[in-house]
Amino acid sequence: MTWTAPEIDRVGGSLVAGEREMLEGYLAWQRSTLLHKCAGLTGDQLAERTVPPSGLSLLGLLRHLAKVERIWFRERFAGEQVERLHDTEHSKSADFAALDPTRAAEDYQRLVEECRLADAAVASASLDDTCTHGGEVYSLRLIYLHMITEYARHLGHADLLREQIDGVTGG
Repeated sequence: MTWTAPEIDRVGGSLVAGEREMLEGYLAWQRSTLLHKCAGLTGDQLAERTVPPSGLSLLGLLRHLAKVERIWFRERFAGEQVERLHDTEHSKSADFAALDPTRAAEDYQRLVEECRLADAAVASASLDDTCTHGGEVYSLRLIYLHMITEYARHLGHADLLREQIDGVTGG
């Protein structure tokens, strides 16, 4: 049986919550929107590079955002000693280049798990808590904003990729 990305219930965020709840809510919405864009597609469809000459694919976006979640929240902010995903030390594009449609279910689950672990890594931290990377100091607040914009940028890509695969638009 061929695996297909599951249908998901997208989460919404409050329009009047405090800052922390609002940032968490908007990031959760961005995360769930990417998964929504993948719903109902097979591993082969997720791996399609439909907008030549770009190497972007929905599967590549799943892999890339799992890596970014791990790096920003767990590695940089929480200081966890975690292995890099997709051999990023040798190639920044490995998350987009080394696609295996037969492993799409694993890549999908890895993103879901990285989001869970990222949330756990910062659950007891203040938005004003900081980390240092490359000589720059980053607050958790800035990391949330960075992640929201990272997803927003890639959701635009996901819209185009999905439409090229099967004509589905919007949402």
